[in-house]
Amino acid sequence: MKNLKIFVVVLSLLGHDCQGQSIPPTYPKNYFRNPLNIPILLAGNFGECRPNHFHSGIDIKTNGKENLPVHAAADGYVSRIKLEKGGFGHAIYITHPNGYTTLYAHLNRYFPALQQYAEDKQYELQSWAIDLSLPAGQFPVKKGQQIAWSGNTGASTAPHLHFEIRDTKTEHPLNPLLFGFDVKDDVAPVPQQLSFYAYGTSIYDQQPTLVTLRRDGDHYTSTQPVVMLPSGDVGMGVLVNDFMNGSHNTLNFYTAQWWLDDTLMGSIRLDNIGYDVTRYLHAYVDYKLKRETGKWYQLLFQLPGNQLDVIYPWLNNRKGRMNIEDGRTHKVSIGLVDASGNKTSLELMVKKDGDLQPAACTKKFEARKPNELNDPNIRFGLNDLSLYDDFCFHLDVRHDPESFSDRYGVGNSDVPVHSYFDLNIKPNKIVPFELRDKVVMMYSDGKSEDGTGATFDNGWYQSRQRKFGTFWLTADTVAPVIIALQKPNANLSKAKQLRFSVKEGMTSVKKFTALLDGNWLCFEPRGQIFFYNFDEHCKKGKHRLVVTAEDENGNSRTLVYNFTR
Repeated sequence: MKNLKIFVVVLSLLGHDCQGQSIPPTYPKNYFRNPLNIPILLAGNFGECRPNHFHSGIDIKTNGKENLPVHAAADGYVSRIKLEKGGFGHAIYITHPNGYTTLYAHLNRYFPALQQYAEDKQYELQSWAIDLSLPAGQFPVKKGQQIAWSGNTGASTAPHLHFEIRDTKTEHPLNPLLFGFDVKDDVAPVPQQLSFYAYGTSIYDQQPTLVTLRRDGDHYTSTQPVVMLPSGDVGMGVLVNDFMNGSHNTLNFYTAQWWLDDTLMGSIRLDNIGYDVTRYLHAYVDYKLKRETGKWYQLLFQLPGNQLDVIYPWLNNRKGRMNIEDGRTHKVSIGLVDASGNKTSLELMVKKDGDLQPAACTKKFEARKPNELNDPNIRFGLNDLSLYDDFCFHLDVRHDPESFSDRYGVGNSDVPVHSYFDLNIKPNKIVPFELRDKVVMMYSDGKSEDGTGATFDNGWYQSRQRKFGTFWLTADTVAPVIIALQKPNANLSKAKQLRFSVKEGMTSVKKFTALLDGNWLCFEPRGQIFFYNFDEHCKKGKHRLVVTAEDENGNSRTLVYNFTR
């Protein structure tokens, strides 16, 4: 019933009527409990814009601490456990009989029986990273049963619990705040700016018209009486944050609708976003403006190559864009509602002022079509799903006497690429045979540099890429550097951990192995640190530990560390 009330509020916002919209989902209320024993305060919510993806759950604060008890949100069974260096870190998946699966991430440890099972599997597979599916009868759990301790593992920057509710059949994450959790929130979304875009010119080849907003009573409006726009066919974006009581962290809205002169142009509902489409976030936001300003401008129209249809309950036949070609002054209205039903209205006046003429372009890459570059010394091909909008492609070539190739400015790093592609570069000088398997394809976006291993193929070097920027070939013959973070020949009888720092200059550490007296020992990676917590696999006495780190090009280094336990 609460969802229906929210939807009615959205439809009636500003007195507008809408037709043709899909009915919002109805999820069970009070079936799932709070997975912590403290009130829910959010550091992040569903649908927030994050690098390369939409946030797929809620981040629940743990009072800045680790090792808070984490409880099963409902009856079910542990169906999957995963340990990974980035991403969710230590994670548990619980499948429930009502068709949903819950995920608990960034944990420190599982409950004892599950923790022992995971450790046994690590030694069996000789791999710290594991991803295991479990049968229904192996680890059943009851609602409220402690399943883990919270932590800060994986791609986490502060202690918290990442919690998801997924449709078990599709594995799509759903908006947890629609399931009736007790979350105190009476703060409405706060819009800050609007961005307007001229249709007919690529979003990557134009600077949008930015409009600053101010609060006017119970709603928001422009600081300008009439906003003059350089096109009669425009799309709109909004820079907006939401908040909740007791937390300063920024959140995102749940639904958005926008109108032109009381006619609905489109709507957005942030729910049910699968991992197979989450990268379309790059098409949902102004990617170029994000790189320039660090801020997320969410587009209230659909770019040509945006396949994220699920979040648009309704769009007009112009994909949410507005027509103001007649030169009259028009009213634009926006309604924003969060998952607790708090609503914000925004209204301003706009008018066409001239015609924006697209700049001349000698080579255009087009969305929804294959595109390719076949230069004598560089080549690649993009599939028809790689681009979100057309743009004017440029290839810049700069000589680099220190490298095995020129430096190639491929397109623009402000243009996102959805799909991986094979980038091939031909060296402009002889690569010694002994260095052929040491060649690295370096990349720069103008802010930072990194590299990936490149493979030799009939005179070319190839590497998988997923972005535009500057590329060149060089060689990497330097092995990772291993540093022991405890004194050599130390007595570690009172220590809790063994720790090593491993640094790699050009690519990444592909493999880390530790052998204790000839037997494999389980080290966990966290950033550049690899650590082992002392357990039954290291008995008391003198030990010889052999640690080896290898990078993407096969450069390896070994360190022998002797200690007493």
